[in-house]
This record gives sequence, C-alpha cells and structure tokens, in this order.
Amino acid sequence: MVGLENPIPMPRPTLSTFLRSAVCLAGAFLLGSCGDRLKSQADLVFINGAEVGSIDPSQVSAQVDGRVVTSLFEGLMRYNVQGRAEPGVSLEPTVSQDGLTYTFPFRADAKWSNGDTVTSQDFLFAWQRFLLPETAADYHNIFYCIKNAEAFNTGKLTDFSQVGVKAPDPKTLVVTLENPVPYFKDLVAFMAFCPIHVPTWKAKGAAYFKPGQLVGNGPYQLKEWRLNDRIRLERSPTYWDAANVKMASVDVLPIDNPSTAVNLFLTDGSDLLMDKGLIPNALADELSKKNYFHHKPFLATWFIRFNAKHPPYSDPRVRKALTLVLDRERIVTAVTRLGEVPAFSITPPGTGDNYQPPAGLHPDIAEAKKLLAEAGFPDGRGFPVLNFLYPSKFPTDHGIAVELMNMWQKNLGITVALSSEEYKTYLDSQKKEDYDVCRSSWVGDYNDPNTFLDMFLANSGNNRTGWASPAYDALITQAAKEADAAKRYGILKQAETQLIETECVVAPVYHYVGVQFYQPDFLGGVEANLIDEHPLRCMFWKQTPPRLQKAGAPSGR
Repeated sequence: MVGLENPIPMPRPTLSTFLRSAVCLAGAFLLGSCGDRLKSQADLVFINGAEVGSIDPSQVSAQVDGRVVTSLFEGLMRYNVQGRAEPGVSLEPTVSQDGLTYTFPFRADAKWSNGDTVTSQDFLFAWQRFLLPETAADYHNIFYCIKNAEAFNTGKLTDFSQVGVKAPDPKTLVVTLENPVPYFKDLVAFMAFCPIHVPTWKAKGAAYFKPGQLVGNGPYQLKEWRLNDRIRLERSPTYWDAANVKMASVDVLPIDNPSTAVNLFLTDGSDLLMDKGLIPNALADELSKKNYFHHKPFLATWFIRFNAKHPPYSDPRVRKALTLVLDRERIVTAVTRLGEVPAFSITPPGTGDNYQPPAGLHPDIAEAKKLLAEAGFPDGRGFPVLNFLYPSKFPTDHGIAVELMNMWQKNLGITVALSSEEYKTYLDSQKKEDYDVCRSSWVGDYNDPNTFLDMFLANSGNNRTGWASPAYDALITQAAKEADAAKRYGILKQAETQLIETECVVAPVYHYVGVQFYQPDFLGGVEANLIDEHPLRCMFWKQTPPRLQKAGAPSGR
C-alpha cells in the first residue's frame, strides 16, 4: 500500500464529535461478540491492545503477552507498582561477596493453583526447557549471564547439571553467574524466568497453557480465553499474597483499533487502557489535557530495522544514507504528538545509572546523497523499490510510514512501497527476516543498557536484522566482564556506536512515552514507571466506578 506524496488535508475531529459516535461503536462491540460480558462483569476491564499470542513463558516476547503471563505465573522476584523488583516466590536472596552466586530461599506458602507447593525443581525444569535448542525461545540469550547457559543453549554442553542453576533442596535455588550482574534481581522478575508446574507439563504438553488445564503460581488463574473477545482472569485463592490482590476478576480485551478502544473507555465499557498506539493521532492534543490521561517517558524506542541480508541494504552506506535523511522532529510533532523525544540512539539517555549513549546520526542530506552515489545509486537511479513493512495494528505506524516514504523519495529519489500486515503476521515476517526495511520497537525488560544492546548479538532471537558482527559481540562480552560501572558503560557505548553510527543496522526514531487512560479518583495502583510495568495484582478501586455502580460495589476495594 503506497501513501500519497501530498495528501489532501482533512478537518480534524474534535473530542465532542468523536464522542457522538462513541456510544454506537462501543455498544456494537459490547453487544456483538462480547454481549455476555455485560451479564458477568469483571472487577476490572483492561484494554490490552493486540490479541495475546501465547502465555507460554518460553514463547513470548511482546508486552501484551507479558502482562498476562506475569499475572498467571510468578518468578523468584516480581515487579511492584513502581516497576521495581521485589521478592516473589523467593524471599530476599543472599549474594556472595564476589557477586557471582545468588541463593534464593523460597517462601513456605508459595503454592501452585492446584495447591501443590512451588519447588526449586519447578524453576530448574522450566529454565532447562527454556534453554533447550529445540524450544527456540527468542529470549534464550537473556539467560547467558548464568554460568554455562550459553554453552547448553548452543549445544556445546548437553548436561544441564553443568549449568549454574542448582536445587540443593525443594525450597532453595542457587544461581551462579559467569560475571557479576548488578541488575540480576531485576532480571529474574522478567517473564522468561517464570517456573512451570512440572507434573502438569509432563502430562499435558502444549495443552498445559489452555484454560482448564493451566496450573499457575501467580496472582490470577486463567478462567477463560475467547479469541478476539477476552481473557478472563480470576484471583487465585492459593497465591501466597492473595489477601493483597484486590481485583477478584479481570477481563483482558484484545482491542487493537484506536477508535473502538477509546470509545469503549469513554463510555465506561472499560476501566484502563495502557497502549500508546491506541491513542487516535487526530485527538492526541485534546485527549492529553484530560484528567484520565497519564503519560511519562519510559525505557522504550521506536526504530527502523534494515535487513542486512537483502541487497542493497547489506551495504552500510545505503543504511547510513537512509538514516541521514530522517526528520525525527517532524514525526513526533506531526504524527505521534504525545511529547515523545526524537531518538538518535537505540538506548534512551540516562538508562541504568545514567548511561549516556553515542550522539548518533543527525540529518545530513548532502552526505546521504554522497553515500548513496558511492553505493552505486546516484540520485536513487537503479535503486530497487524499497518495501517498508509495518503492522496494520495502529494508525500511528501508517502515519509514520507515509512520512518515511516521503523523506526517502524526496531526498534520495528512492521509490517506496508501504506494506502493512496483521500484527502476528508482521512479527512472523520480522522473525523470518522476510522484509527489506521494517518498523520496530523495543521496551526495556530491565533498567540497564544491556536490555537494548544484547538484542543485536549474532545469536539473539530478537536480532531479526540478519546482521552479525564478531567485533560487536566481543564488546558486549567484554562489558559483561567489566566490574567498574563507568568502564562498562564506556564499552557499551563503543558497541552502540558501531550499531547506530558505523554499521547503521538500525535507525532510532523516537523514545516512547508510556500512556495510561484511567480515572484517578476511582482506580488506584497504577503508576507510570521506567519499564512500563503495571501489575494487575496491585490495582484496586478507591470507590465504585460508574461501570459497576449499577451492579453494586466491586470486591476490588
């Protein structure tokens, strides 16, 4: 799908005109496939964005999946309302003097939803399964800080007992690292490190992750999963902290249409909306003034991936030329319009303990034309049609794609074709590296530059560019072994310089702001934070919301 060079401007709708259509659209949604939701209202109705792809901790990489996974399962640590790691299944761990060994003592009352005790063997089995090459987990390299985890995952070791994870008894897990990792407690709060119930997995296999089969150890149980309708979560009575889980039931709605999502919220059909892509661009300025609109910068970057295996994008000069003509300021002011910061680095400045990334590439059209000519395409002549891939999920991505098309066509003489795909198909195309240039984004999994830079290691399942550099990999490995924080950041800065300035594998465009829609006089337990983590178990009602007033006070108070 190709956009217009100079589309005819259309009058922007106001919130009042938008609201006039709200009742019809929201009502159609509720009375269509979801009519029974009105008969059995959940304490909290949450719009999650796209349909959840999986709830298997070894198979998820998207934020929409992770929100459900961490409601059903709990790791050694868990995130609190401020997005910080705190004890979960484990009590506070002890750390050896050299920073290499963590001993996690389990809570006596940590239970699975079937009443079984959570044991260290559940973690040992889950982590082994995650690292098995045949599991093909995208996040396999996030375990590589653990001794011999990489060797096991790559097949160099076949004996998992040589990996630095031991279970000396059912209530203790001991983890030995390759090098000190200052953020390790934050890391094991991440969804990839969740356990699974071993007997159920052995009995059910992949069916383990279906309603009626799943045995979890998190604050909620999976009551129902109706595709394109809802996931119903119900508070788990066996959860060790069940007394502090106020919302007895939660409906997670897979709405990816901004108009439908905002309409549903504005007409009291939902209580919480947490996906910035669901904000209609034309209403961004007006919506941002409302008391239910909450936003704050967090560790996330919208960027462009180049497929380094597809000529001519295999040439760094071409990738650099395409990067040098980007007008990021126009994108954040004309398209996104929610206070995003133009990005010249993949890692947001200030990540971790005030890491400062390289300056990146700023616009230089003359240099871009020179590089393109050197690559054999003077003024764009002979350059093949550039296919830019983006998901059809959000109108914002289409708006950005049109702007990028215009920038590349106008400044470099390149013909651009825009291709949009359904979200899951788009992710699959990206994973298979079946694209030329594509839209990408990354939300930090923990507050450290590693969460952005590890992604582009040659063996990372999240690389998805076809680019591999032994020199880059060596720098990331060197940084992992460096105990001095300042020196470590210096090494990471060298690696990022190679990634975004020398090789130009990716082109950063802007750093996100996190957006939440909720009525602050009613809903509590939601706080903007750096990693955009908002545990459902932390949410509660300060007073009965309008949606539930007719049905009586909810239990989530």
